[in-house]
Order: sequence, then C-alpha cells, then structure tokens
Amino acid sequence: MKQKICASFSAMAFASAFSFSAQADVIYGIYAGAQGWAMQTDGAFASGNTLTSFDFSDETQSNFYLALEHPIPFVPNVKVATSELSTSGSTLLNSSFTFGGETFTTNTELATNFDIDTTDYILYYEILDNDLISIDVGLNGKKVDGAVSVVDATNSANSAAQDLSVIIPMLYSRAELGLPLTGWSIYGEASYLAIDDNNITDAQVALSYELIDAIAADLSLQFGYRLVTMERDDVDGIYSNIDFDGVFAGVQLHF
Repeated sequence: MKQKICASFSAMAFASAFSFSAQADVIYGIYAGAQGWAMQTDGAFASGNTLTSFDFSDETQSNFYLALEHPIPFVPNVKVATSELSTSGSTLLNSSFTFGGETFTTNTELATNFDIDTTDYILYYEILDNDLISIDVGLNGKKVDGAVSVVDATNSANSAAQDLSVIIPMLYSRAELGLPLTGWSIYGEASYLAIDDNNITDAQVALSYELIDAIAADLSLQFGYRLVTMERDDVDGIYSNIDFDGVFAGVQLHF
C-alpha cells in the first residue's frame, strides 16, 4: 500500500512539475538572439538637398536582441535590439559637395566613414499567439548614434564630420506563421515611419527552424533578409537617402 501511495505521489509530483513548466512557457518568456548580417550599402548624403552618391564597401555586421513577454494586463511586452550600420565609401565629385560646414570642389576624390549604431526600444502587445500564427503590434523608439565623416583622399587636412544622435518614433509589427509538424516557421518584422520627407524602414523576413525543443529552453536557427532605409531631411544637419540590406543568419534562445 505504501509503495502504491509513494508511486502515486511521485507521478503527481512529476506531472505537476511538467505542468508548471508548460504553463510558465505560456505565461512568460525570454527571447535572446544574435545575428550575423552581410550588409550592403547604397545611397547618397550631404548637408543640403543636393545629395552626392558614394560607393560603399560591403560589411559583415552583428545584431543582438532581448525580449520579455509577460501576462500582466495592459502592460506591453518589451524588446531591445542593437545593430551596427558602420561602413566606409568613396567617390569622385562631379560637382561641389557641402558637408559639416565644409565645401569640397569638383574632381575631388572624397572618402567617407559611417560609424553608426542603432538601438531599438520596442513596446508591443501580442494580438494573437498560438502554434500556428502569432501577431505583435506596438511602438519603436529607434535611437541612432554615431558620426559621419568625409576627407579629401589627397589632402587629409581637408575634412569634415557631423555627429548624429536622434530618437526616431516608429510603428512596429511582427507576424509569424508556423508550418505544422516540420519545426519550420516564417516570420516578418518591421518598424516604419513616414512623415513629410522622412521615410524610415527597418524590415526583415526569415525562415526559422526549431533545432532544440526542451522544457528548459528552445533553440532556433534563422535565415533571412533585412532592409534598412533612411530617407531623411535635415536630421542633425544630415540629409540622406541610403539603403542598408543583405542576408543574415542567426540563433534564438527561448527560456
């Protein structure tokens, strides 16, 4: 009799522990991810409306994010993501170019350096969340920090630089569609702003494969494409129409 009671108690304890773990996964979650991005850059910038195009180098950049989801009513979930948009480029001016208070004349060989980081502070709500489909909507405060510099390639004393520090309010959305019984899903995520002549987009679409599905943590692999466009008029003295895009691969842990 004692053995039956002990066995029953052990089974109940195991079931309770498993149930708690399963419920905890539904009630809250922490998502941590890292991506390697093969970033290509194309576009133009200046300190006025007349933009000058540059040939930018391709770079491999790193992106990281951390998200917390919880069951507290009316309180949004939180996600913080960081990215590098740093690159360098060059051009041979076919007209005069003004930047950072300096004017560079026609036929000057000009080099530029972008040293830019972005941090996204996202507050969002889960509109729908199940094994087949999930939809999130919210707001993103994208903080852009860094500096842009230009220098005469033949006379380094002739140079200019402009610091950049701005928070851009954006709409945020994310949708994921699961492919049943495969471990695969496809998701799209985007932040967007369009006000007057300022159009900012940060979007990505990817396939995700759940490599490990355990009680303690899940591990997923990601393969996708990301596009960041910055069409801005007079933001900290910089006018720009630049695209950053390319494929990426990443991993995500879900606790």
